[in-house]
Amino acid sequence: MTRNARDLLTTFTAELAPDPRSNPLVPLIASGEADREVLAVLALEQLRVIPADRRAFLQLAVRSSDQPEADAYFTALAEGEALARQKLPAFAAACGVDETRAAAYVPLPGCQAYPAYVAWLALNAAPADAVLAITANFSAWGGYCAAIAGALRTHYGFDDEACAFFDFFAAPAGHLDRAAERAVQAALDTGRLDESRARAYGHLLQSYEALFWRTLQRPA
Repeated sequence: MTRNARDLLTTFTAELAPDPRSNPLVPLIASGEADREVLAVLALEQLRVIPADRRAFLQLAVRSSDQPEADAYFTALAEGEALARQKLPAFAAACGVDETRAAAYVPLPGCQAYPAYVAWLALNAAPADAVLAITANFSAWGGYCAAIAGALRTHYGFDDEACAFFDFFAAPAGHLDRAAERAVQAALDTGRLDESRARAYGHLLQSYEALFWRTLQRPA
């Protein structure tokens, strides 16, 4: 019997859901207890994460040229990162980050470990395995963004333009969910998917995501 991609994605997302204790910062932002400087550093780090992830997704799309469903998924991810990048400067400006500070900023290793690993996946992972791992990870990221967007308005006085970056990622992305499902189903049907490897990739992505937030809470 043909396996069902939707069920597999649901199972993986539940399995890889992070422990709430692994992200100590978002609850502080949600309650308004985080310092504004932490928000500024978040903006500075994202100014580097977003373009790096976009290039990684484009590389995965190139490597998926013989797998049209995976190609479409990674292309859509890259397009989403490009849109998010357009919304990020308003958040940075609301945090007091100008071009001079952004240019002089030295990124934190613990924050840049996540995009570095996404780049590793772009070069080394089978595209089908990367689809499964990345899709499971995005579920947690969307929830974090929803909490931050609400807190920025409620506790920090940010306007809609300044919150648009987080609103973008918090919004339901049915087209991406459907693209991921098609890519995973095609991989299942053709025997391209290695669930064990995908699971290992997903666990590492979640670990680096947790490291990102812990580093922001206590920057070195």
